[in-house]
Amino acid sequence: MKIEKATFGAGCFWGVESLFRSVEGVLSATSGYSGGTKENPTYEDVCTGTTGHAEVVEVEFDSDRVKYEDLLNEFWKNHDPTTLNRQGPDVGTQYRSAIFTHSPEQERAALESKKQLDESNSYSNPVVTEITEASKFYRAEEYHQRYFEKHGIEYCPV
Repeated sequence: MKIEKATFGAGCFWGVESLFRSVEGVLSATSGYSGGTKENPTYEDVCTGTTGHAEVVEVEFDSDRVKYEDLLNEFWKNHDPTTLNRQGPDVGTQYRSAIFTHSPEQERAALESKKQLDESNSYSNPVVTEITEASKFYRAEEYHQRYFEKHGIEYCPV
């Protein structure tokens, strides 16, 4: 088993976490915050839009069973990567489309997949997803973990 991490922001982390938990080869998916400057942010802090953090999901996966490129494909097809700081009714910098890479290989794969998506003309607007090196991940409060599962909600992709 070869365990790697991937971190994605695609709007509210509840649905993103649920999505990645369903992917074969994913060992864990944890809701949290990343990409900002405030240490140990709370949900309330992040909601102010002043911390710089995005709601993200940190995915641990067995790369012998699922490739990073497959996770990227799930990420792209399950949110709108052309809306800046917005996913559905959720608006603010914390809901931005973002990929936080954990290695040069992940960065190359993310940049290439974004380029291919943009060139495919699948969207009438350009892809605005931010791709940056992963920074410190802060686990969200326990009531956010497995939120859909705890509340009997099924994930509905875009």
